Amino acid sequence: MELLEQHFDTAFSAANGIQKLRELILTLAMQGKLVPQDPNDTPASELLKDIESEKRRLVKEGKIKSPKPLPTIAPEETPYTLPEGWSWIRLIEIGYWALGSGLPHSIQGDTGQEILLCKVSDMNLPGNEKYIFSAKNTVSQELAEKSKLSISEPGTIIFPKIGGAIATNKRRILNRKTVIDNNCLGIKPCSVVSLAWAYQLFLLFDFSKYQMGTSVPAISQSTIGEIVIGLPPIEEQIRIVAKIDQLMARCDDLEKLRSAHEQKRVAVHTSAINQLLNASEPVEHARALDFLARHFSELHSVTENVAKVRKAILQLAVMGKAVPQDPNDPPASELLKEIEIEKKRRVKEGKVKATKPLPPIALEKTQYSLPRGWTWVRLAEISDINGGFAFKSSHYVSDGIRVVRISDFDERGFKNDKVVRYNYSNDLRNYQLEINSILMAMTGGTVGKSLLVADLPEPMVVNQRVATIRLVEGIVPEFVNIVIQTDLIQGVIQNAKNSTNDNISMADINNFLVPLPSFVEQKRIVAKVRQLMAMCDSLEQKISDAILKKSALLDAVMMQAKGIPCA
Repeated sequence: MELLEQHFDTAFSAANGIQKLRELILTLAMQGKLVPQDPNDTPASELLKDIESEKRRLVKEGKIKSPKPLPTIAPEETPYTLPEGWSWIRLIEIGYWALGSGLPHSIQGDTGQEILLCKVSDMNLPGNEKYIFSAKNTVSQELAEKSKLSISEPGTIIFPKIGGAIATNKRRILNRKTVIDNNCLGIKPCSVVSLAWAYQLFLLFDFSKYQMGTSVPAISQSTIGEIVIGLPPIEEQIRIVAKIDQLMARCDDLEKLRSAHEQKRVAVHTSAINQLLNASEPVEHARALDFLARHFSELHSVTENVAKVRKAILQLAVMGKAVPQDPNDPPASELLKEIEIEKKRRVKEGKVKATKPLPPIALEKTQYSLPRGWTWVRLAEISDINGGFAFKSSHYVSDGIRVVRISDFDERGFKNDKVVRYNYSNDLRNYQLEINSILMAMTGGTVGKSLLVADLPEPMVVNQRVATIRLVEGIVPEFVNIVIQTDLIQGVIQNAKNSTNDNISMADINNFLVPLPSFVEQKRIVAKVRQLMAMCDSLEQKISDAILKKSALLDAVMMQAKGIPCA
């Protein structure tokens, strides 16, 4: 108990710490370390005699088959010393098997409600519910007997024996006569054993450790039945259950407190971010930013909150709230004039094709007002945007220029595990990737993801449904990539994909709205975003380190409780 009391606080703050605490409670309970022993208790050896007597009676009555002899328990199978009055036994000795049946495919015409038909899916009960008292189908006693179905009695503990459900550790108690299907196993504890204690015992086992097979994992009835357990006196079983209930209630309270604590933190965090995003005056903005800076680590102590901070940083950047404006900066309108002159020159020289006129921007439809000196532009006004080449996968070669498909990149960089190549020709020169271009996925589940190509490990060409955005001189590519990551563009992408089956068009990309500041402010914004993202990286690392440290501490406690030497 001292071990538990020492680590309630650690469990409260560690990731999945309360779940580990529950496991520790059960481990200590089944080792006889949760409640004190009473020398007046009837020893487990006498309880075993009562169990044997009950089984002989059930065999004689034809209710169960005669149990098969079990192997003798070897010393190496007993990992710790049992308390006085306990006995080592094999799991199936506490009761007898309840086997599954092939459930009838049709029960038409049968209106009986006496017997449940229970599948693994019927074990998906909410919360801490442990009794199966209802299922989708029932049959009459008559049909069950006529179909020679194996009927399990109330008080049987059932669990999955085939497939991925083994690892879920589902344990349920039947509350009425039930036919379980062939994907389940069950053990019915004898009446002289505490059902509540047996159920807690079963919650401790991870049966996936005993599974065999790869394509379809399964657990063997004999292997599970031969698991070695410690059997306490019946009086101690009752005391153990009472103490488990008490401690689990404390864990429930901890979980509620932790949830309330986190909700409060999230509420303060959300309020601080919203104040920052919605501040209309410089004084309000400065006050909100100061509050966030002073309480940064305190408010953002979970990875999910840091992700929200990252998103807010990007949003502030494109709203002109990440850095102060400099009245000496030339307005963005002057930059646009220079870009227009440069574009006309390139068209005249035949380097690019003349683009179609873009629709005018209705300021009343923009999401927010821009700072003085900024202006709204369409993405196509400040870049050359092209789609990829329609490569045929049957023409890929082992030695050629690398092809970039949607699956070959994400926001962090290129993926090198499944590189494909194509024989290069002059037809591909317009699809060759350049440094400082931005790649964007135009279709599929990752539509809208982007990558700023900071460097090229080798020459590459772009596949179809990947857009290449080449920014003109005077536009900082990293600033535009920041804009792409915000809801300004991701929201448009979301609306477009909802109406076009996970696709965005070249027209969609050309028409993306970009809030444009001067060149020098673009550079200041990028520098500030880099600085703030580095803070987020550092904070995430601290959170990860703290989680690992607390988890390692709880793991060490678990190992100590189980009698496993710590390395």
